[in-house]
Amino acid sequence: MLRALALSVAQLTDGAVLRVLVKSLLVTLAVFAALGAGLYVGLRALLVGGLGSGYGDGLAGAAAVVLMVLGAWLLFRVIAVAVLGLFGDEVVAAVEARHYPAAHAAARTVGPARSVRLALGSAARAVAVNLLMLPVYIALLFTGIGPAIGFFLVNAVLLGRDLGEMVASRHMDDATMRGWRAATRGQRFLLGLVGTGLFVVPLVNLVAPILGAAMATHLFHASKGMKA
Repeated sequence: MLRALALSVAQLTDGAVLRVLVKSLLVTLAVFAALGAGLYVGLRALLVGGLGSGYGDGLAGAAAVVLMVLGAWLLFRVIAVAVLGLFGDEVVAAVEARHYPAAHAAARTVGPARSVRLALGSAARAVAVNLLMLPVYIALLFTGIGPAIGFFLVNAVLLGRDLGEMVASRHMDDATMRGWRAATRGQRFLLGLVGTGLFVVPLVNLVAPILGAAMATHLFHASKGMKA
């Protein structure tokens, strides 16, 4: 895992990887901007009627900012990884081209339809599973750090699957990938733990999706006996 992380960090300056980083960050920011604008419009519609345009506008703006800051902390991982799902194939291809040329030559490009399906699946799983786990997080409040630990572990499982599928989808069909998922739970969980840890480090979290996809590529091919 440490070797995969070191190789991934070293490739951050690769032109193809940098292009994906810029694209994914811009799209992620655009998504948050759209969510913020929609939140403001909705809050303003609720508040202006009762408070008037002066107070209503100001309160709606302040509330939208506070909620978006909280939302950015809670949802950044979900949205950033879902967005990366649209471009992740480019990161995986760049890593394979540099370190695993034989696998790169045999890989199939993940088409737009499958990329969108992976991205939407990632976001839907993250939202659905965390909503289902919400009662557990609440029940663990008395422990102090219990909810944070639970949230971290649950999202490590989810992230490990998302990152692993970005690589596996280039080399397997859906049926084969189901068997692969069953056989690689431990490895993907470890990958998810490291990736989730990167997401909680300020500034590092901006490149965490890219590093995660690159690490997943190294781990996928290392498990098949290939050396970088």
